[in-house]
Amino acid sequence: MTIDLARIIKAYDVRGTVPDQLSPDVGRAIGAAFARVVAAPEGAGRVVVGHDMRDSGPELVDAFTAGVTAAGVDVVRIGLCSTDGLYHASGALEAPGAMFTASHNPAVYNGIKLCRAGARPVGQDTGLAEVRELAQRLLDDPSANLSDDDAAAPGTVSDVDTLADYAAFLRGLVDVSGIRPLKVVVDAGNGMAGHTVPAVLGTAAGLPPLPLDVVPLYFELDGSFPNHEANPLDPKNLEDLRAAVVEHDADLGLAFDGDADRCFVVDEHGDPVSPSAVTALVGLREVAKELEAGRTPTVIHNLITSRAVPDLLQAAGATTVRTRVGHSFIKAQMAQHDAVFGGEHSAHYYFRDFFFADTGMLAALHVLAALGGQPHPLSALAEMYSPYVASGELNSTVADAAAATERVRDAYAAAYPDADVDALDGLTVAHWDGHPQWWFNLRASNTEPLLRLNVEAADEDIMIKVRDDVLSLVRTEDA
Repeated sequence: MTIDLARIIKAYDVRGTVPDQLSPDVGRAIGAAFARVVAAPEGAGRVVVGHDMRDSGPELVDAFTAGVTAAGVDVVRIGLCSTDGLYHASGALEAPGAMFTASHNPAVYNGIKLCRAGARPVGQDTGLAEVRELAQRLLDDPSANLSDDDAAAPGTVSDVDTLADYAAFLRGLVDVSGIRPLKVVVDAGNGMAGHTVPAVLGTAAGLPPLPLDVVPLYFELDGSFPNHEANPLDPKNLEDLRAAVVEHDADLGLAFDGDADRCFVVDEHGDPVSPSAVTALVGLREVAKELEAGRTPTVIHNLITSRAVPDLLQAAGATTVRTRVGHSFIKAQMAQHDAVFGGEHSAHYYFRDFFFADTGMLAALHVLAALGGQPHPLSALAEMYSPYVASGELNSTVADAAAATERVRDAYAAAYPDADVDALDGLTVAHWDGHPQWWFNLRASNTEPLLRLNVEAADEDIMIKVRDDVLSLVRTEDA
């Protein structure tokens, strides 16, 4: 039975279980559709393709490659890479790209992140819906010949190793050669950071040594994730890193997700540093660089990010732009505003100097440069960027997300008529200009019957009160 591609091609990417949802036939159809919908109309003669450490990656890459080349488009395969390594290749080669990864999902999953030339996003509204529609037609019609195209000849396939160029490119953006010596524990989670960290922070790519003592955790590439899930957003997956930082008396710890495009930070005590604090830290560095160059800086942040981010960045002279959650939205806003930097609460960090794309490794270099460029510990730096109290993301399973959201909206509209309410991404209610100061966002999951709640307040008591009030409303079903 043919798979319904609407089940695996969502707003931002392709994600499904292998082989029942994402099979070689599906990969071939998506490759053919991507070549026709994205590469050919752009006049791109080639597509760059990479994959993470999952066992299913090479077979799916081969199938996708067959679909692309059948449409008369060449394929440049860069092999094992991180997602930001694929973005770098797309930008450096000025070619559309496809990264085979399911990020932090369990081993049975795989997926595809697609981009246009220059690492520009392909999302639901920027070509992904058309790719899905054409791929579905190719799957539904067994008589369709994927090699039957207007092209004079099928495309060619070449293999290129871009890891050294990727490492050198990142090193050229942030100079950490002159910082004080730092000991850093890095948890790769058996994901692609085990491939990229030795190249960027070490000498594996032939670059000069840095004043870093790197203590590796789980650098062995293993898509079965034998030690823990490669999802640092879940606190239990940071436990080994936190313990190792204390055990080794390290200055900080870094944790990457499976495809190494997200980076999480813990301080010298093993305490997590919020992604919002990292956004503020890195953002201030990029803003200072822009101002020094005589430019007016703009920084993008999603609506879940701490209010400390716009507060601090605006005070430093930046314009800040608030956007929806999701990389395709952030990247579009980055390009539209020529923003120097963007950050999300999920530890995705975007840089104009990196093709407006997200890279956890570049964010890590900024954190190392900031820490090593002054004498104070990371905990002291993080405290400067974390003046408010946040709940973290809290999930509630609900039968009717719309009804639950409306209950919350009605209750807060009645209780706080002076609060600001918007529907940019779910429901956001903010009492930030009044006293006490608080805000919350409630939004539905794209894939599960969940409502996700984030609350922030100027003090802990208020945060707890708002958090518990909203959760009570969400979890109380109508009689």
